[in-house]
Amino acid sequence: MSFLSELSQSQEYLSFRSSVPLRRIAVDSKSSKDWRIFDCGPKKVKCPLVCLPPASGTADVFFKQALALSAKGVRVISVESPVCWNVRDWCEDFKKLMDYLNLDKVHIFGASLGGYLAQKFAEYTHNCPRVASLILCNTFNDTSIFNNHSSASLFWIMPSVALKHMVMGNFTAEKVDPDMVEAIDFMVERLESLSQVELASRLTLNCVRGYVEAHKLSQIPITIVDVFDKSALCHAVRDEMQKCYPHAKLGHLKTGGNFPYLSRNVDVNLHLQIHLGQFDDSKLSPSDRPLVNRKW
Repeated sequence: MSFLSELSQSQEYLSFRSSVPLRRIAVDSKSSKDWRIFDCGPKKVKCPLVCLPPASGTADVFFKQALALSAKGVRVISVESPVCWNVRDWCEDFKKLMDYLNLDKVHIFGASLGGYLAQKFAEYTHNCPRVASLILCNTFNDTSIFNNHSSASLFWIMPSVALKHMVMGNFTAEKVDPDMVEAIDFMVERLESLSQVELASRLTLNCVRGYVEAHKLSQIPITIVDVFDKSALCHAVRDEMQKCYPHAKLGHLKTGGNFPYLSRNVDVNLHLQIHLGQFDDSKLSPSDRPLVNRKW
């Protein structure tokens, strides 16, 4: 790696890595593939917030959410999935991870690919619900927005440099402030840490033809967090998300780019706290103490 990003050298990130251990969990004894997770906050909470990263991200990209929310009593589990080549297998493996962690239901905060997989998991388990609520950030519900369906089946043999070039084409923005620059640098660093097979599998999940049956999620509380400046997804995708979930609450940010959970973490955390606060004093609470009517 040619450089270290400012965020990865920050005291906040170093504090996170020194205080929250990275766990590797094999959910299937027949497989050598491990889920990588950071689990922080009160372990007695059985309906935590689970964070799913974008295709370019690792489990630590949500360190700002993990630190801020766990300090307020929220259990936050940031996860990074092993290599998986189709959405159904991913959903089945994620269900096994929940069973391993003894979690009946979870709230899911998903960004980009993570948001799509969160929706697909809610759809996959709708007959026996495992998703308490969704917070969807800069995401999509139909992979038809991508124009490389035909090449998705070839990602597994493409060289790593070509795959990374595909992803990094979405990282730039016309106007970026210092916080957004730091976020982009941090995500480039995370991208560089991924192996060819890890990135190929994620891009396959991202681009292989598929869509969410949104009507199966109509009973799930949803908050959609979007930015109004340039991001990897166009405004038409954002509008389609809102059309599919007319009951969703909206958390709009004027700016933030592709990675607002890093560049606008205070605003994103506030939307997360408001969303999760509706479950105070219920068995679906992700916190060991009330989240509403509290000064943040």
